[in-house]
Amino acid sequence: MHAVPWLSECHVDSTPVDLSNIIKAYDVRGVVPDDFDEAIATRIGAAFAAFVDTDEVIVGHDCRISSPMIRDALIKGITGQGVNVRLIGEIPTDLLYYASGVLALPGVVITASHNPGEYNGLKFCQPGAAPIGDETGLRDIRAMAEAGLEPGPTIGVVTVSDLTSGYVDHVMAVTAAESIGALRVAVDGGNGMAGAVLPAVFDRIGAEMIPLYLEPDGTFPNHPADPLRPENLVDLTELVKTERADLGVAFDGDADRAFFIDDHAAPLPGSTTTAIIAKWFLTSNPGSSIVHNLICSKAVPETVEAAGGVAVRTRVGHSYIKQVMADSGAIFGGEHSGHYYFRDNYRADSGIMAMLVLLRVLSDSGVPLSELRTRYEPYAQSGEINFKVRDVAAAGESVAAAFVGYEQDRLDGLTVDLGDRWFNVRPSNTEPVLRLNVEAPDTEAVDDLVAQVSSIIGKES
Repeated sequence: MHAVPWLSECHVDSTPVDLSNIIKAYDVRGVVPDDFDEAIATRIGAAFAAFVDTDEVIVGHDCRISSPMIRDALIKGITGQGVNVRLIGEIPTDLLYYASGVLALPGVVITASHNPGEYNGLKFCQPGAAPIGDETGLRDIRAMAEAGLEPGPTIGVVTVSDLTSGYVDHVMAVTAAESIGALRVAVDGGNGMAGAVLPAVFDRIGAEMIPLYLEPDGTFPNHPADPLRPENLVDLTELVKTERADLGVAFDGDADRAFFIDDHAAPLPGSTTTAIIAKWFLTSNPGSSIVHNLICSKAVPETVEAAGGVAVRTRVGHSYIKQVMADSGAIFGGEHSGHYYFRDNYRADSGIMAMLVLLRVLSDSGVPLSELRTRYEPYAQSGEINFKVRDVAAAGESVAAAFVGYEQDRLDGLTVDLGDRWFNVRPSNTEPVLRLNVEAPDTEAVDDLVAQVSSIIGKES
């Protein structure tokens, strides 16, 4: 750890601005420099420093071309408020959460996650990796950033640290990964931040990594680092087949999310992964709570309850999941979108930890994933279907009116339970679209319900 010189002067433009287009429910996200530039980063840095009201904050960043520029501007705003910065370099997002937990400091990572290369953004947390979202401080940060803050009376100091070794020790301890056997794992890093730490992780376990696009490259030259889009899994699918891998793993740009492919090169839904990991935790922690968002398959709470756990249903989104985990004391949480949260990781999400637990399960069971998964997939699912509509709220109410005779709840958008099948429609927190998810006993029933709901939404397009 060593101190470095930084900018000695901080001038913050105090002309009011509107940042509603880039400050969303969970984080900051926008195109650089059209929506998100150095001046805005400096404003937000100053506002973050003022909001957390502490002597020091952690700053890390991903490999995007714009990240060093945004980093320098952000630190200019933070240090201009007299707050010191612990700079931990180019990292996956879950390394920031580890740093925030082990150092008990607030932090920010510069990343746009799975968005294309021209985007960048910011994710914030309080000490202990506690989330900062719309309801837990992001509105206050936005208000101060929009108004602009004058510099403080002193300039903060920047100290550089490398926490990678401690992070690897941490993920190994949480997942007890040393006992993983000789499995073959095809890994697509998407030229994102997973490649910065995965070689050190695989050096500690018995499994063999078959690497693909591990070199961090902010231009994302091979495919976008968004594993939820099937076209971005083509190369990994071929690698699993040709190498006869036991598991395929694709990470998003900042590696807090992972998507899995079985030994037959078939994608694994996030609900299936959640159920498998939940059962693994409940085997050694009976009676524990497991959090799942309301888009997850009913197989998740059914698995949890059958294993003697307590299933806790919540809204979609990491800030909500983390808060519910804190309130309930849950040991694990999962989302359909590939985010997996661990109590002993400061309730933060980690794609790498999810991979290690899956490898533990496969290693211990001796059963291929293509067979193991069938125990957790009794239903058919539509996957997320997006609709662009004129009025998101009106479209949702039209659907509610059409299903007025069935059980409905409004925890997040509209969920309608029809007995042996259910669906949810909800507005996106990051895009102007309405999202539909359907689950039913079989594919034909899913298709019928999708068609029924789609025809109602279509009238609002």
